[in-house]
Amino acid sequence: MKEKIFKPYKVIIALALLAQILVFAVFGENSYLQVQDDLDLFVPHFQMLKNNHAFFAHGVTVPMIGGLSRDLFGSEFSLYNIMFAFLPSYVAYMIGYFLKIFIGMFSMMLLAKEVYGERYERYKPIVAIVSTAYGMIPVFPTYGIAFTSVPFIIWLIIKLYKTDTFVTLHKSKKPIYRRILLYIAVFCYPILSYFSYHGFFILCYMCLAVIILWIKDKRFPMSTFVSVCVLALGYVTFEYRLFGAMLFDDTVTIRSTMVHADVSFGEAMRLAYTEFLNASFHCEDSHTYIILPVVLIGVLVINIRHIIKGEGKKCFREPVNLCVLVIIFNCLVCGMYSFKPFRDLLETLVSKLTGFDFSRTSFFNPVLWYMALACVCIYIYDNLVGKWKGLPCLIATFALAVVMLVPQMYNNFYINCYNQAYKLIKHKDTSTLNYREFYSEDFFDEIKTDMEYSEEWVAAYGLHPGVLVYNGFATLDGYLGMYSQEYKDKWTEVEAPAFEGSPYFKMYFEEWGARVCLYSGSDENTYDSLRIMDPSDKRLMANTDLLKEMDCKYILSRVKFDNEDEAGVELTHTYTDENGPYTIYVYSLK
Repeated sequence: MKEKIFKPYKVIIALALLAQILVFAVFGENSYLQVQDDLDLFVPHFQMLKNNHAFFAHGVTVPMIGGLSRDLFGSEFSLYNIMFAFLPSYVAYMIGYFLKIFIGMFSMMLLAKEVYGERYERYKPIVAIVSTAYGMIPVFPTYGIAFTSVPFIIWLIIKLYKTDTFVTLHKSKKPIYRRILLYIAVFCYPILSYFSYHGFFILCYMCLAVIILWIKDKRFPMSTFVSVCVLALGYVTFEYRLFGAMLFDDTVTIRSTMVHADVSFGEAMRLAYTEFLNASFHCEDSHTYIILPVVLIGVLVINIRHIIKGEGKKCFREPVNLCVLVIIFNCLVCGMYSFKPFRDLLETLVSKLTGFDFSRTSFFNPVLWYMALACVCIYIYDNLVGKWKGLPCLIATFALAVVMLVPQMYNNFYINCYNQAYKLIKHKDTSTLNYREFYSEDFFDEIKTDMEYSEEWVAAYGLHPGVLVYNGFATLDGYLGMYSQEYKDKWTEVEAPAFEGSPYFKMYFEEWGARVCLYSGSDENTYDSLRIMDPSDKRLMANTDLLKEMDCKYILSRVKFDNEDEAGVELTHTYTDENGPYTIYVYSLK
């Protein structure tokens, strides 16, 4: 007899998706989005490339951090990136946001259907809700599609393994063109992915799979091996700029001098444990509150039942065990990367990847946690009767609610809901800025027109340099994780007066350096996206003589300096946005 499925699952999914759509559709550009490592970073980059017609250009320099090669910025063959070339930035951002959700949903469901075969229809409600939660995980927005598309590449590799093109071609009943299409899909997968975050590790895992399958099947898994080669070729093709910069540019960059944490072995293990519990901030997947306890209790119960039944060997074939073991491995690598002897070993083995962050193995844990949750929920479903059959879907629904409603980094749905509710209840603005206010495009266009601005070099104070980058200014400052060490050394000289009174920001810049800013002289954060920027120290502490040598013409500041003469600057214009948060003081260098 055909089992009844949990019918409300479609309503649950529809309501979750509708809530997401309505919140961002209703508020539009007045939505509140994560600024840190998002609106201050990649969105300005994309807009800058668009403003300078450099998205598809070669051999050109773009006006940020004193002039950088276009090759240091995102690939034009990334699905997320390409939308910014042709669409208004906010529209591109939101399309990317929802593409991440739908790609995550359907790739996870596609993988589950392949794994469970004919049984999939029984488990479809569970899989569908878990897949929806997975699609909505609050990960790094620019690389959200790279996170949620991981099940798709796993599905492709499984499909090719099952139809081993080079070994069982004569036995296969499927037309050869279908398998060719699978290889084409593997080659094109980097359009959804990103080599530095996922691609490198996907290739490593696939190489390991080749070895394991070779031992298991006692024959060489040719289709999996060819898939490795095809995928590697795809990454090189679609991210050719990145590979060119990594392999053929001898410029010493800040990646080689970034200071990594140097902890003891015991502290490294504690870092791994913390990663297991909470996940790092670029890949916070909301697994801590529901998924973690359900999976751990499920693993314990499943394995104990196998042992009690005298079926201990089945423990080695339980997919949830494999998921948890790989999660633990990823967490260990993440923790051990802060252990200097381990990091030195990696950088010795692959010297070209010095500065490459191997702790990003943890970026694969989100998909593993949600796969593990699906496995446990399906096990519960198979071992319950009657009305209790709805319990797994209830667990999955709670996991979905946590993803949407728990405040975490990059949880733009929660961030927007919270700030809009605050304004409605308190009848006043929040301390942070929404998308429209943050960039204030019309206001900065008016400033450029009034100043008769003509691509002179400028710097920002009291606001993110990304705001100026986005609005078409040529900036000596900016935010980028890969530029020349020579420029960083020069900017360290520029900031030497500020660093004397700012030990935190001195360490922050010298040990990392991606955020090139004019810093406060008293360890105050002057680049936060705050509605009111009113630091107690209103001095400009910078080597303005060196800034002049770097052809800096203006400093655009939200702070009115009280040491103009000493700093060597002169206030030339003051602009106030009557409909926005900014008052901008324009200083020229004497």
